[in-house]
Amino acid sequence: MVLSATAQVGQRSATWARSVQRRIAITDAFVVAMTMVIAHGLRFGWEPFIPLMGPAAPAYIWATVGISALWVLQLGWTRSRDIRILGSGPEEYQRVLSAGIRTFGLVAVVGFFGGWALSRGYLLFAFPVGTLVLFGYRRAWRAWLHQQRKIGRLRQPVVIVGPRRTVVQMVRRLSGDYDHAYQVAGVCLSTAGSGTGPAGGPASGPIPVVGAPLADDLPGVPVLGTAADAATAAQRVGAEYIVLAGNDDVSLAEARRLEWAVEDTGIGLIVAPTVADVAAPRVLVSQVAGLPLMHVEPPHFSGPSRVLKYAADKVGATVILFFLGIPMLLIAAAVKLSSKGPVLYKQQRVGLDHEPFQMLKFRSMYMDADARRAEALTQDDGNGVLAKRHDDPRITPVGRFIRRYSLDELPQLINVLKGDMSLVGPRPPLPSETELWDADVFRRQLVRPGITGLWQVSGRSDLSWEESVRLDLHYTHNWTLGLDAVILLRTVWAVIAGKGAY
Repeated sequence: MVLSATAQVGQRSATWARSVQRRIAITDAFVVAMTMVIAHGLRFGWEPFIPLMGPAAPAYIWATVGISALWVLQLGWTRSRDIRILGSGPEEYQRVLSAGIRTFGLVAVVGFFGGWALSRGYLLFAFPVGTLVLFGYRRAWRAWLHQQRKIGRLRQPVVIVGPRRTVVQMVRRLSGDYDHAYQVAGVCLSTAGSGTGPAGGPASGPIPVVGAPLADDLPGVPVLGTAADAATAAQRVGAEYIVLAGNDDVSLAEARRLEWAVEDTGIGLIVAPTVADVAAPRVLVSQVAGLPLMHVEPPHFSGPSRVLKYAADKVGATVILFFLGIPMLLIAAAVKLSSKGPVLYKQQRVGLDHEPFQMLKFRSMYMDADARRAEALTQDDGNGVLAKRHDDPRITPVGRFIRRYSLDELPQLINVLKGDMSLVGPRPPLPSETELWDADVFRRQLVRPGITGLWQVSGRSDLSWEESVRLDLHYTHNWTLGLDAVILLRTVWAVIAGKGAY
């Protein structure tokens, strides 16, 4: 009966996983086909049989069909629809981007060796537009996945094995995040005082009470037994994975036996290292003496990559200002006409290496806002460090609108040009906020603060202080240009939704 229940759970998970992957594949094929057809139509009109230039060159219609098919195949070959990354982190978007780069790289190589002159306008339209539309569709699918997971669907039950303190921290993180598919069905705790250890020998602590809740704030997460019981407990509750988390009480031989114990049950084994918030580009796994060793590269706060980011910030800010110059003038006029006071509000913030700077925003409050601060914030809807109020009476009607859609932040593009800020980075803190920080939080100031960042696209003011800090520190230590691109794209969605901004 136990094996049957486990098989049924695994089969249900495999069914919904295949269904989601199939539907996303259909969406991918639709986007790619429409992009290539539109690119063909805009460049050549709707005449399908215009030939390519070159010896024995086919008609452009066959190039369109071939590129579309190759692009769809590449989206599969890069495993961009792997259920383990769908809806979680930037890896999905990076694989979608990689599929496009590979496709058009292969097209360029084939065109070169075949002597075929493909229209540059045709390709330069198809690749960026198709990739951006794919990002948009994947973002929509991600929102749907998160919504389904919030109501308990499309989840994969897991059992976490490890010492109580580590397990509690992991469960709290997993329980408060719907970006992933894992749902904690129970835990198996390491012994730490007396009783029997995983190998049957004496342990060093009391045996956990089976059936008791893991913690008072986690009543739905029961203790299923000790680490030695993990394989049978996972089968009993129908778990699809066992997560081995920082377990010093499990020897190498015992961990290997645990792997063998689940290999015929369909239950997977995940090893969670004690090092947290380290992105994949900084991790290298090597095999040494039969041991999988995880090498963690130190973060780089200077060097060529930072110079490249600085240059990208300047170019990006210039381009954005060029396109948004007129809308910004209209916002400035609305601010000026709606209430007395200057158009821009200057506020001292803490920047790179804790250097203060004047951050610019469109004024969104009345002129006496600072004098009324204590009165207005008697009701604090913030997170304990960042003082916020949903219905702040100091905000003007125009200010409420521009804050809702983060339009008040646009003048910070000037801060980017001046070198005070970056397009993407941690939130620039007030000097008064830094007085409440501990040593860990100060590491946020090792990089330039940003107009947008991970915390902004993950909930903004709705996040707890601890979660905001974790996201900012994650960005600080794991920055890449690809991550910046993903955050900028997600910012557009977050601004349109207006969630967490007030």
